[in-house]
Amino acid sequence: MLYREMGRTGEKVSILGFGCMRLPIMGRYDQIDVEKASSLLDNALDQGINYLDTAYPYHGISTSHGGNSEIFLGEYLTESSRRDEIYLATKLPTWLLEDEGDMENFLKEQLKRLQTDYIDFYLLHSLKEKQWFHLEDLGVLEFLDQAVADGRIKYTGFSSHDETDFIKEVVDSYNWDMCQIQYNYLDENIQVGKEGLHYAADKGLGMVIMEPLKGGVLANNVPPEVQEVWDESQFERKPAEWALRYLWNIPEISVVLSGMNTMEQLQENLNTAEDSLPNSMTPEEDKIMEEVKKIYHGKIAVECSACGYCMPCPSGINIPLCFSYLNQAEMLEEYSEVRNQYYFMLKETEMAGNCLECGLCEEICSQHIPIREKLKEVARKMGN
Repeated sequence: MLYREMGRTGEKVSILGFGCMRLPIMGRYDQIDVEKASSLLDNALDQGINYLDTAYPYHGISTSHGGNSEIFLGEYLTESSRRDEIYLATKLPTWLLEDEGDMENFLKEQLKRLQTDYIDFYLLHSLKEKQWFHLEDLGVLEFLDQAVADGRIKYTGFSSHDETDFIKEVVDSYNWDMCQIQYNYLDENIQVGKEGLHYAADKGLGMVIMEPLKGGVLANNVPPEVQEVWDESQFERKPAEWALRYLWNIPEISVVLSGMNTMEQLQENLNTAEDSLPNSMTPEEDKIMEEVKKIYHGKIAVECSACGYCMPCPSGINIPLCFSYLNQAEMLEEYSEVRNQYYFMLKETEMAGNCLECGLCEEICSQHIPIREKLKEVARKMGN
């Protein structure tokens, strides 16, 4: 395992971080398979991963309620006595803050759920421009100062899917230690983007990357044209390895998070992390990546990362999965098989044709996707 400094904190963090948003489950998203998840973490920590990322709503029934990811981690770290081996990151659910006392209440609850006296990296979760002034008025920055001063937080940060200009404003508003952004080789010019990444890093912030595989799109259902580019190269790599190496080639990036829920995924990513040094990609590799990016950009129908913020849909639609099938069909240029999977895997109530166009999903979509319009496209092309 290779390690890099987390910005100006100087803390040595593993370049591969374990994202606890997509732990193995037993049927429902809020039911974590404790045995499998514990085994994954055992192996991850044994092989050098020291950064674990979670959040208040992960593995919950909705983003309005606390999930089971923090609870599971608290039990795992206590029972395994491995708390001191890792950097623990979690997030304050900013969209649930109504008054000043909420911030203190959430932090107390999270410390209890995680069974710890302190959190290494505490982030304001999913900052958006339209809520930022409300958070400032509540005194969120003063709250962070106090929590750092009394030792319950070691380092402060924020995560966001918003645009570059807003991120620059946030970066300049406080003495942050790190930030977490969505970034991969297809997202260089959307959301925070390359400009925002370098801006924050130049200010001394540690940079943590989420959605390195764009919700799995870059690792699964690879278009034939893309696979042909991989196959014709001299490098024997799986798509996920290409995506991770592309990110670790960027020296400003401290940690790349991966939501690994199988031992195969974990081991593959660990192997890649063994020798992925900054500035190590050759001109030939750069050329290959440019070819792949060009192909993908011409095929993706919906820029969805399957973050799940749009869920639950009042009509019961599984919005991320609907978009996933649309993207698979578009990228693979094959609808019949994908359509069969769509009807087999989705309940009738989860299909796109049930959209009532209420618009609630678009108000909270971190990708700013015209969801209602795209759901109509899914329904039209899938038959419902």
